[in-house]
Amino acid sequence: MVRKYIMLCLFIGGLGLTAGAQQLTRFAVVDMTRVYTAFFRESRAVREFEERSRQVQAEIDRISAEIQELQTSQAAAAMRGEQEQALRLENEVIRRSNYLKEYYQLKTAELESQKNRLTQSSTFLDQVLNEIRFIAESEGYTMVLSLKENTGIVWYSPTVDITDRLIQNLSARAGR
Repeated sequence: MVRKYIMLCLFIGGLGLTAGAQQLTRFAVVDMTRVYTAFFRESRAVREFEERSRQVQAEIDRISAEIQELQTSQAAAAMRGEQEQALRLENEVIRRSNYLKEYYQLKTAELESQKNRLTQSSTFLDQVLNEIRFIAESEGYTMVLSLKENTGIVWYSPTVDITDRLIQNLSARAGR
């Protein structure tokens, strides 16, 4: 009887070890862009970025309006038979359009660079990574992947997306 009891204990202990060895790996995903947008939109750096974006857009709108006025003037000059004036205005339209294209490309690159610096600042990343670590450890996730930075994610279940929980936790810690 004792022998059967010892064998049963060894068998149950072996099952416990086997179950522990076959622990499932749990993954989670997070959308860092959404976290940035939702949590840090009230910060001074983000307000400055948004103001700069508005200024660039206002300048693009202003230049576009100038080009439209020049095109209207060109069409009117052509209708009046003023070919020299129409040609001069056409050249000005081309010059301003090229300038607008270059301005747009340059400013878009500058704004994207500024946005990347904001989302990769050490303060931002430290807060987010600490909160991700807390959520992962408390909920048993083995690995958390970034949706935007990992092009290897082909599909994921929305149940493993911890973005909303991360935003809620960060907001609660910030007292919002």
